[in-house]
Formats: sequence, structure tokens, C-alpha cells
Amino acid sequence: MIADVLLGAVAFLHLVACPYTKVEESFNVQATHDILFHRQDLEKYDHHEFPGVVPRTFVGPLFISGLAAPFVALSQMIWENKFIAQYIVRGCLGLCVLYGSSAFRRAVSKKFGSDVGMMLVLLTATQFHFLFYVTRPLPNVFALSLVLLALSSWLTGKHGWFILQSGFAIIVFRSELLLFLGLIVLMELGTRRLGVLELLRHGVPAGLLCLAVTVSVDSVFWQKLLWPEGTVWYYNIILNKSSNWGTEPFLWYFYSAIPRALAASTFLIPLGMWLDSRVAKTVAPALGFVLLYSILPHKELRFIIYVFPVLNVAAARFCATVYHNWRKSKRWVVAALIVIGHLLANCAATAVFMYVSHHNYPGGYALHMLHQTVPSHTDVHVHIDVASAQTGVSRFGQLNSNWRYDKTEDLTPGGPALMAYTHLLLETTDQSRLYTESHDTLVSVEGFSGIQKQFRSFPPISIKTEPRILVLAKKKGKSRGTA
Repeated sequence: MIADVLLGAVAFLHLVACPYTKVEESFNVQATHDILFHRQDLEKYDHHEFPGVVPRTFVGPLFISGLAAPFVALSQMIWENKFIAQYIVRGCLGLCVLYGSSAFRRAVSKKFGSDVGMMLVLLTATQFHFLFYVTRPLPNVFALSLVLLALSSWLTGKHGWFILQSGFAIIVFRSELLLFLGLIVLMELGTRRLGVLELLRHGVPAGLLCLAVTVSVDSVFWQKLLWPEGTVWYYNIILNKSSNWGTEPFLWYFYSAIPRALAASTFLIPLGMWLDSRVAKTVAPALGFVLLYSILPHKELRFIIYVFPVLNVAAARFCATVYHNWRKSKRWVVAALIVIGHLLANCAATAVFMYVSHHNYPGGYALHMLHQTVPSHTDVHVHIDVASAQTGVSRFGQLNSNWRYDKTEDLTPGGPALMAYTHLLLETTDQSRLYTESHDTLVSVEGFSGIQKQFRSFPPISIKTEPRILVLAKKKGKSRGTA
């Protein structure tokens, strides 16, 4: 219970520090908003106007909306602030992931000992990325809750549940998980803990059920026969078009993503695997998945978030061994100091990451400041540019029902269409000078721009920010175009 409260408290801290969402989360956050506030009026849903590169499933948003709906309704009765609903929605998603994390921890404690489970919680609490992501409405995070449940079923030998939970994660949310969870299935088949007939007996009906759920739900919301994750798989794997969004070297996950996610705990993973062969066998599918998935050139840290808890088991195994032996010799005392020092290093890294992340959502803060600066009874027709929409603006943040919010893209900078709006949320570029004479700057929102090393002072790094988003208001008496 204490372990769950600790992780929940840290996740809540991340949520409060970074309440806004980015472009990667856009579909799920807008879909959840539309389900809660537009309900059966599908024509008003955001995805019809902004469908994204590939279609995404509504199964996750529909489930989270169902959990959040009573609390959202209560919050609207009390505060009438729609953005509170975004906190509630993200909180419900976080609880789902933490439920899976709790089940995984209990399975780890049962298999490797309660001390390993305790250390697993401690490591997770001091690292940044896992608990930062658990409340973020990404397809990977929706899948993460199921993956954690599947891993706990695997560790406790419940193959039927493992296959069902894995199937749902793969077919509905993230098809690449076939590599990770498929490796576990191959391992179980190889050790004969799972038979082929048992796999088929559970796998075939589970696969058909999961496919039926996503196709039936998503065909309604997208208004055409559709299996979203199948389309995503074809786009990313067959067409390999994900590389259009950037590429990284083959080993990037190993030398960049994992060390950032696990911080100093990364160095303890091989030690834990060396101490306990059972841990090595548990970690092997996770490392195999990362290796295989590295073949795709487009890489992001969140794509492998599922392996972080598994890798942490190895580090936790080493920490638990040190905990049991630190009184025995000076060598173990040194090891204990290393463990304590690495936890402090994790906390320091987390503090830096959190500060940087807080300044990564200038669009969300800009829209908030617009509501704070302009009286609510004012006639406002605001244009939200791409940079603002990608860095924190969502429909949950559109608080005034009498205002008009517009995200129309590809408008000519300084042209008649943009001049027709009363207010602009605009990225700070050379083009923003086009509005010097026609608009007043209400707010300039700072955003993260880099980290500067300064080894002669403390702390040895400095976080740099610079103006990212401008909130502009049209000057009185200036002519307006047409929008």
C-alpha cells in the first residue's frame, strides 16, 4: 500500500508540474474531450478536421472517459472550469497504469523476494520518465497498463491471462509489442511451460475478441470500416514512413534512451543479471525487443517504455543484495554507498528533467494567459498556430464557450485571413514582426531552449529559456480581413 501511494504521489507531482499535453498526445486527449463533452454528436469531434497521419483507436479514450465521466460531471458542477477535466482524465489514465505497475511489483516480489519489490518501487520513484509518462494520453501509455498486467501474469504463470492481455495491447494499441511479448511466448514454448495447443486455445479466441472490439468501436467513430492499429502497422512497418519524422542510429535506444530513462540505475542492470540467472532470463526478452525494434530508423524513448520496469528488476536485485549484506564487510559498505549515491543522482536528474519539461509547453501556457488577460465578456476570435497547438493547446483548455477558437493551418503570415482574428497565438519567429504595427503583444511565453554547462559554479548546469509563443491582440481601429 505504501509503495502504491509513493508512486502515485510522484506521478501526481509530475501531472501538476506539467499539466499540458503535446502533439503526440493530441488525438487521445481531443478524443477524450469529445466523448465527454460532445458525446453522440460525432460531427463535432476533432478527428474529422484533424485526423492525423494515421488513424488511432478510440478504445482507450472511450474507456478512460467512462472512468472519468462521474468526476468530470461533478467538477463541472462545482468549478465550471473545463481544464480540470483534463487533470481528471490524465489522473484516471495514471491510476490504470499504476494498477498494472502494482500488479507487476507484487509478481516480482513473489518471484524474487519482497526486498526486490521494495527496491523496484524505490528505483522507479527516483527516475523521471516512467512516472512522467503514466498520465500522458499516448497510445504507448494505454498499452503500458496492459503490458504490465501481462508481465505480472507471465511471472506468476497465468498463461491464459498473459495471452489475452498481450493480445489486447498488440491488436488494439501497439502492434510492435508483438516483438516483446512474442519473445516471451517463444521462451515459454522453448521451456515447455506453455504448449502449442494451449497457446492456440487461448490465442485464437483472444485475438478474434480483441479485433472485434477495436473494429466495432473504431468503425463507429471513424464512420468507416477500420482497424486503426492495422493501418498504423502497415504505415510504420511495411511502408516505413515513420522515418519521415526523423531517424536515429541503430544503437540509440541503448546509449541514449535507456540511460536517460533509468539514469544511474542503468549501470546496475548487468550486476543484477550476473547475481541472479532468473533475473537475466526475465530481462532477456526486454533486451531482445529493444534490439529488434532498433531496426526501425525512427526512434523515440516512449516506444520502449514497456521495458523500463523489467530492466529495473535487475537493478533492484542488485540493490536488494547490497541491502542484505552491507554490514558484512567494507566492500559491501562501499556498495551500499554506491547504491545510495545512485539514488541521489537519479533524484537530481529527475529534478532537471522536470524543470525542463515544465517549460516545454508554451502553447498551453499561452492559451491560459489569454484567458487570464482578456475579460471573459470580450468578443474573441483567436487563431492558434501550429506551434501553439503542438505544445500544449487542447480542447480542454478552450474555457470560454462564447469565444471562437480556430486552428486553421497554412494561412499566409500577415495576410487578410490572419488579420481577421481579434487575437493570435503565434510562434516567435521573424514572421511575428509582420504584426508589429497591427497588434499589441499581451504576453510572451518562455520555452526551453537548451542546457548550458557551467562547471565553475553550482549547480554545474544552467537551464536556458527564450520567448517561444506570443499572445497578440489586434489594435483598435485596425481593419480586419475575412476568416
